Amino acid sequence: MKRRAFLQAGGVLSVAFFAGCALPVIPKRPGAGYEDALGWVRHREGRYELLLPRVEMGQNIATALKQVACEELGIGWDELTLRLPHTGEMARVRATVGSESVKDFALPLAQACASLREALAAGHTEGVRRAEPRPMAELRAFQPGGRHVGRAAPIAQGPAIVTGAPVYVADVRLPGMLFGRVLRAPVSAERASTLSAMNEAAARAVRGFVALVRDERLQQGLSEGIGIVARTPGALERVEAALEARWLSQGSFGQAEVDRLVDVDRHLAGGGFAHRVHEDAIDEQGPWDVDLRIDIPLAAHAPIQPRAAVAAFDARGDLDLWVGSQDVYYQRDVVCQRLGLDEERVRVHGCRVGGAFGGKTLCTVELEAAVLAQAVGQPVKLQWTRAQEFRQGFHRPPSSHRIRARLRDGQLDQWWHAFGSSHILFTNAGLPAWMQRLTDFVADAGVARGAQLPYRCARKRAEFGLNRLPVFTGPWRGLGAGPNGLAMESAIDECARRAGADPLAFRLRHVEDPRLAGVLGAAHAQAGALPPAAAGVRSGRGVACGIYKQVSYVAVVAEVEVDARGGLRVVRLVCAHDCGTLINPDQVRAQCEGNLVWGLGMALSDRLVVADSRIGPGSFAEAPIPSLDQVPPLEVVLVAAGGAPGGAGETAIVATAAAIANAVREATGVRIQRFPIDTRLLAQATTS
Repeated sequence: MKRRAFLQAGGVLSVAFFAGCALPVIPKRPGAGYEDALGWVRHREGRYELLLPRVEMGQNIATALKQVACEELGIGWDELTLRLPHTGEMARVRATVGSESVKDFALPLAQACASLREALAAGHTEGVRRAEPRPMAELRAFQPGGRHVGRAAPIAQGPAIVTGAPVYVADVRLPGMLFGRVLRAPVSAERASTLSAMNEAAARAVRGFVALVRDERLQQGLSEGIGIVARTPGALERVEAALEARWLSQGSFGQAEVDRLVDVDRHLAGGGFAHRVHEDAIDEQGPWDVDLRIDIPLAAHAPIQPRAAVAAFDARGDLDLWVGSQDVYYQRDVVCQRLGLDEERVRVHGCRVGGAFGGKTLCTVELEAAVLAQAVGQPVKLQWTRAQEFRQGFHRPPSSHRIRARLRDGQLDQWWHAFGSSHILFTNAGLPAWMQRLTDFVADAGVARGAQLPYRCARKRAEFGLNRLPVFTGPWRGLGAGPNGLAMESAIDECARRAGADPLAFRLRHVEDPRLAGVLGAAHAQAGALPPAAAGVRSGRGVACGIYKQVSYVAVVAEVEVDARGGLRVVRLVCAHDCGTLINPDQVRAQCEGNLVWGLGMALSDRLVVADSRIGPGSFAEAPIPSLDQVPPLEVVLVAAGGAPGGAGETAIVATAAAIANAVREATGVRIQRFPIDTRLLAQATTS
C-alpha cells in the first residue's frame, strides 16, 4: 500500500518490542461486532448484567453504554448491574483509544440487547443466542424520546468515587501484599545505562527489606532496571535511599538536540519531507501573503493517578494482575510472552483508570509488578512516582510547523503546511530504532491526524518529516490533531487579517462541510457581543474550529484580557460541538469541558524541558497543569445533527488553544509562534 493510500485509510500498524524478546508483541485490534457483543450482556435469574467492553478512565463510557443497554432491553436503571470483567470472562476487545467507545461499541451492544430482549420475550431463558444485525433505525436505543438515552443518568461508579470506595488499582489490597519499585539510571531509556555500583548490604539492613531483584525482563528500552521489594511503602523509600545505586550511561543530550531534530526549517533546507497529507503542486518560489512558523514543545499526559499494578501468583502458578491500563488484553499478551505463561493462566483485571489520555497503552509497570511478584512468591503492588511518570513514560512529541499561504481576491489560493515531529503510533517507547525505520514506509497516521485542511483552497500541500528523539514520544490526547489544529488555525487567522476580513466570516466563506459551518455559527451566536474592557486592560476574542477524525465537529470562541504588565487571563471559553446522536448530553459536555481545559494547558503551560539527558521536570510544580483559578467559565453548546454517534473524547482539543492564541493576537497584535505563551512578549506589546 502506498503511503498516501495508507493515510487516507486511517491505517494503524502498532507493534511493541521489549528487551530480550525474540519477536515483538503485536497488539491485536479486533472490530466490535454484534456477535461479540452478546458476550457483554447477560441475563440470569431475572437479573441483567453488562460486562463493560471498554476501559473506564473518566470519560464515563460505563454510564453511556449502560444507558444504551437499558434502553434497548426496555428495563429500569437498577435492573442492570455493570461490572468491569477480567480478561478470562469476555472475548478480546481492542484498546480504549481514539474516542471510539460510543462510535463503535454502542451499535453492536444495542443489537445484542435487542436479540436478548426478543429471546426472553419468546421464552428462551437459557443458552447462548445469536445476535441479529439490524440498522440503527430499527433499534430503540437510538430513537428520540427514550427513557434512558438522550438524557442525564446516574454516573456509574459515581458514589464509589465520592465515598472513596476501592475502584482504582491503587486501592487493591491483598493478604501478604508487598511493595515494589524498579530503579533506573536518571537518564532517558533511549540511552544505554547499566548499574555500576550499589550498597546492597546497607539496603538489606533496612527494616522491612524483602528482596533485591536483578532480572533482564526489567529492562526498559536501553535502561537496566533493578527491582527492590519491601513490606511497606515507607520501607521502600528507605531501601532505595540506602542502596545508593550508581549508574553508567552512554551519550548525552539536551533541549537543543531535541529542537534540532524537529526543526521544520532544517527539514526544508535538507531536501524536503517523506510523507504527504495533501499533494497538490504549488509554486514554492515568490512571495507569500502569510509565512508563519509555529513551535509546540514536548508535553506530558499528567494523569492525576500515577500508573500502578498489583500482581499475585496462586499456588498453581497462575497470575492475577490488576491494572489501570487502556488495553487489558495487551497487558496479558506481553506478560504471557515475557513470563512464558499460557493465556489461560493469566487473568488481567481492569480497574477504573484515574486519567490516561493515550499514555497508559504500553506494558510498563504491569510487567514490573509481575516480575517482582514471581521473584518473591508473594503479591506485589508497584506504583510509579510522579517523577517516574514524567521521566519514564512517553509524551506528546514536539512539532515545528511552517505554514505559507497565498490569497487571490481575498480567497485562499495556495496552502503549504510543512512540519517536523517525532513518532506517535510507532512510539520509540516500544520500537527499537531498526524496527521504527521500517514503519517509516507507511508514515505515522497519528502524526498526520488533523493535518487535512478543512477549507476550500485551489491548491494545497501538507507534508511532514519524522525523527526519532532521544526521549520517548507517543500518543497524547487527540494525537497530532491538537498541535496541527493549533498551527493551522493560527495561520488561517493570519490569512483572514491579510484579506482584511473578519476571522469568522473568512472561515465561513471557505468551509466545505456544512456541519463545520454549523458549529461555527452556533459558537458565534452563543458568544454574543464582546463586553468592553476595563481601564488599562486590552481584551480580545478569537475563534478556531476543526473536524476530528472526519466524524465530529467543533468551534471554540475564546475571550482574553491582557493587563498593562502583560498578565494574561482567559476570561471565557465557548464551545459548540457536533458528534451526531447524543447518548448522554451531560457527559458529552463534560468531555468538551475537559478538552477545553487541555487546550488551556496547551496555550498557557504545557511544556517539558529536556536537561541532562532526560526529561527535566519531576513534579507538577515544575511542569504545571492549569489550576482552578486559571479556568474561566466554560460554555458548551451541543449541536444535535443526528445520525450515527461520533466521538466526543478528543474533538475540542483541535480548536481550543488556537482560539486562545487568536484572541491574544486580537488583544495585543502579537502572533504567538512559540508555545506555551510567553507573557513577556505581551508585556512588550502593551508598553509599545
